[in-house]
This record gives sequence, structure tokens and C-alpha cells, in this order.
Amino acid sequence: MTMLDPAAIAKIFTEARTHSAWLDRQIDDAVLRQLYDTMKFGPTAANSTPARIVFVKSAAQKARLVECVSPGNVDKTLAAPVTAIVAFDNAFHEQLPKLFPHADARSWYVGQPEKIARDALVNSSLQGAYLIIAARALGLDCGPMGGFDAAKINAAFFPDGKWSVNFLCNLGYGDADKLYPRNPRLSFEEACRIV
Repeated sequence: MTMLDPAAIAKIFTEARTHSAWLDRQIDDAVLRQLYDTMKFGPTAANSTPARIVFVKSAAQKARLVECVSPGNVDKTLAAPVTAIVAFDNAFHEQLPKLFPHADARSWYVGQPEKIARDALVNSSLQGAYLIIAARALGLDCGPMGGFDAAKINAAFFPDGKWSVNFLCNLGYGDADKLYPRNPRLSFEEACRIV
């Protein structure tokens, strides 16, 4: 595999920013389909792909969603063209005969609710990161958020209990004029060890 062009790396990582202010520009449903069809190829354990995504676009559904977010996230969520509820399937392992057919991976989870919950969270978090990377690659800006009441979101959007929210991510075309200065990051020496 060859290295990406430095401009592509900059677009996805080093120059990309978390946005809180959005231009008044909608995202076509075809772009959301392309977004999913791009991010779904990111690796997960045993190809489990437990993430489930609800793309909230309509004013009525945004009104339901903002009832569940922290006060500081209300305005940015209402202004974003789309808010992705990145969730996970609480019975993702039932899809493993289809997704990982060369082994009986479903049996690894049956009767183990703690393992199911842990792996659903870990792997849907990976997929949420792939969503951000894919969105940036497709020319969208992102604003991931953790400030929300999970129980309220689950009750409002997943009342049958089959899916559970992991995190939220606003999607759209960010207003670069309203970005804060970039916050610092830890150095390699502060965050890493080679052993």
C-alpha cells in the first residue's frame, strides 16, 4: 500500500477541524449513502460492524434530538444540516454468520452480555471514527459530541432497546470564520511508548 498524498492526509487529519458553526447548505441523501458506503469498510473485530447510524435531518426529529443534548450543544445541533446518532446494535453478534462466515463467531458471544456490550461499544467507536474520516474525505466537516443524555436518546430514538447510542456527530459544511484556535495535542513522548 502506498502512502496518501500529503494534501489528503491534511484534509483528513492535520488541517481538519471540529466545527460548531455551520453554513446554510444541505447534505443530499445520496452523500449520506456514499458516506456509509465508504466508512463501512473500516476494520472491526471479526467484521462485527455493530454500528448503526441514524442521520437526523428533519426539523421535527432535530427538535426531538435537542431535548436530549446538553445546553451547550443545542444551537450547533439545530444549525447542522445533519446530526448522526452513532449507535450500536445490542445483538450485533446475530449478524456474525453473515459477516464472518468462515468461523462460528456468534458462539463467542452467546450468553455473555458483558462481552457483547464491551465489543459493541469498542467496535462502534471505531466505526464512528471511520465515519468522521470518510466524511472529511468526502468534503464534509464534522462536530462530534459527547454532551447528551443517553437514556433520553435511547428512549426517543430506540425505544425497542435493540440499539443504544454511542455518540453524536454533527455533519455539514463548517463555517471556517467561526473556528476557535486549534487546541494543543500531546507530543509523541507524552502519549506513546515503543517497547
